[in-house]
Amino acid sequence: MADDFDISRIDEVIHGRIRLGIMAYLSGAEAADFNTLKARLQTTDGNLSVHLRKLEEAGFVAVTKSFVGRKPLTEARLTEEGRTAFVAYLDAMAGLLPAR
Repeated sequence: MADDFDISRIDEVIHGRIRLGIMAYLSGAEAADFNTLKARLQTTDGNLSVHLRKLEEAGFVAVTKSFVGRKPLTEARLTEEGRTAFVAYLDAMAGLLPAR
């Protein structure tokens, strides 16, 4: 086993499949609109909304709502805190793997 094996370091806010997908997608994009995230993560409106809200409440994602013409536009982006948390999450996951 890896010397730094510590399951308690895994951030449970990020660890859910949809939330992890949101964090991973946003880590490579400056921002993403709701429909792009929904399509990329293959989820429903309601499910995506719940997971975005949880990440927003944790301070990991900033969500902005605006209008383009008459159509609503919801965009999400990682906050600095979110980026730091995501890197820490990836480091914690790597710590669970045996050294190669």
